[in-house]
Amino acid sequence: MRSPLRDEWTRLRTALHSLDPQTAFVLTFAAVMVVLQFTLGGRAFFREHLTWMLPAAWEGLGAWGWWFGTQGLFGFVLPAVALSVLFSNTPKQMGLGLGEWRLASLIAALYLPLVAVGTWVLSDGAAFQQQYPHHRPAAEHWGIFLLYEALFLFYWVGWEYLWRGFVLFGTASTLGLYAIFVQALPFAALHVTKPWPEALLSIVGGIALGALVWRCRSFWIAVPIHAAQMMLLDFWSALRIRTGASGWGLEALGQALGGLG
Repeated sequence: MRSPLRDEWTRLRTALHSLDPQTAFVLTFAAVMVVLQFTLGGRAFFREHLTWMLPAAWEGLGAWGWWFGTQGLFGFVLPAVALSVLFSNTPKQMGLGLGEWRLASLIAALYLPLVAVGTWVLSDGAAFQQQYPHHRPAAEHWGIFLLYEALFLFYWVGWEYLWRGFVLFGTASTLGLYAIFVQALPFAALHVTKPWPEALLSIVGGIALGALVWRCRSFWIAVPIHAAQMMLLDFWSALRIRTGASGWGLEALGQALGGLG
């Protein structure tokens, strides 16, 4: 008579052997990266443990840079290295190739002007000017603004690659098209603290971006699609803060652009 525990052990071994190693690793590793980002990568962690590294005047930017940089590390660098080293994936297999770059470029060319107009309109609101850019000195000094946005861009590369690159392409061989929906789940979950319309739209946006990346066979298209919304809002808000420009028309736009000088 066989021991029930031995039978369970046999079932467990059989189940483990049936798993695709890469898919199991990707889904687990992505969860670990999120936990590390929200603990070691948080601005609170920087303020508590790392402010000694910078002069007092740079602590604010340093905290944001730490948050942005760790997102790039945990979302892009480490996942890409893991797929390359542990599973011998090529850049194309990891979603890092150019893919259907002509289609991606066309979509970006059609989409980005709409974002520029939309964020220009939104930036006229006082609530947006109070919130963007998050690091207030970036609105007052263009050198700080450029540094802040460069760090912010690295954040978006990490944010997008973790879901639309690492998880999507890392599970594609076993999940097929269902990988689009799988990568959208954690993306939506990370928006639960946002206002409910934004939280609900994150479900649609996550699936749509996943489908777009799948079609283009490259995660890179997701970066300008997503990042442009925030970075352009930062830009317009900074111009309005510097110049006091109000309204949506050409006169207001001309006044705002005068802040570039």
